[in-house]
Amino acid sequence: MRRYGNLYPQITDFANLVLAAHQAQKGKRFRENILKFNYNLEAELAKIKTQLESKTYQPGRYKTFEICEPKHRLISAAPYRDRVVHHALCNIIVPIFERTFIADSYANRLGFGTHRALHRFTTFARSNRYVLQCDIKKYFPSIDHEILKSLLRRKLKCHDTLWLTDTIIDSSNPQESVIDYFPGDDLLSPLQRRRGLPIGNLSSQFFANVYLDSLDHFVKEQVKAKNYLRYVDDFALFSDDYGFLAEARLAIEEHLNSLRLKLHPVKSQLFETRIGASFLGFRVLPETIRVRSENLRRGQRRLKQLQRDYGQAKIEFKDVHNSIQSWVAHIAYGDTWRLRHKIFASLVFTRG
Repeated sequence: MRRYGNLYPQITDFANLVLAAHQAQKGKRFRENILKFNYNLEAELAKIKTQLESKTYQPGRYKTFEICEPKHRLISAAPYRDRVVHHALCNIIVPIFERTFIADSYANRLGFGTHRALHRFTTFARSNRYVLQCDIKKYFPSIDHEILKSLLRRKLKCHDTLWLTDTIIDSSNPQESVIDYFPGDDLLSPLQRRRGLPIGNLSSQFFANVYLDSLDHFVKEQVKAKNYLRYVDDFALFSDDYGFLAEARLAIEEHLNSLRLKLHPVKSQLFETRIGASFLGFRVLPETIRVRSENLRRGQRRLKQLQRDYGQAKIEFKDVHNSIQSWVAHIAYGDTWRLRHKIFASLVFTRG
């Protein structure tokens, strides 16, 4: 396997840092901290460049908040200057790993995404009798730092670049506690190993794909599943052979042990595709695709909040329009014409 070196000069190149700053502020450039950074942009980027080259760069503290939809999660926001560094790093190393990612890994990849994944899932579901649908238990809090670093070293041999990836990984703030035991563990093993990546970092999203890339290749090359796809930690195998999928689950569980991960005991199931399978907020049935009820309720609550915010002059109509267009474009991937007509027929936005 080829390993890549001499990457750090590309990461710290001033043009790459400028590009990273533009990427990091996309859609957020009027926020106070970003405006302040941009006021002295060249000086700020020069400071980052100097710190990276001298290896005196240290990530700042995360701001954390909790969300409850679609499920309870801890979200961590890195300081803006650190997000610039994340983009600068990913600009250079992501293409190296992209070359070996399988075609049916869809999350956090340019040109892929939820709708392409949903289309592929639907194609598999409508051409196979059974599906083994899996979810990894507490994925981001369970990612093992030592294992992640070893996976990065399979492709990277540039010591300076590895210093930066290690620095970012080691700066991860505490995540939800996960106590799981694996073959060979003693009583203290789960407590002694550093685990968890902050959800919200570009680097974390990329590292999460690297971490499960070995699973993708294992399923495709060792289990020999022809119909397989993954979106972050949600993945599915399809077949007309129930026994094949049952054996595949056992093999996958054994492979995940090597990554110190476990399947979610409730969300990982093997069943007939004719009864419908839920994926990325939709329920895929043989003849139709429906929006899941909880996603529809969440969307309707969002519309009501937009009505209140617009009525109180907290937002402009263009903001309302953009938000609605985004949601409509998403649910339009299901068979939702009548549903959309019903929702918007009585939707009115007025100032208070």
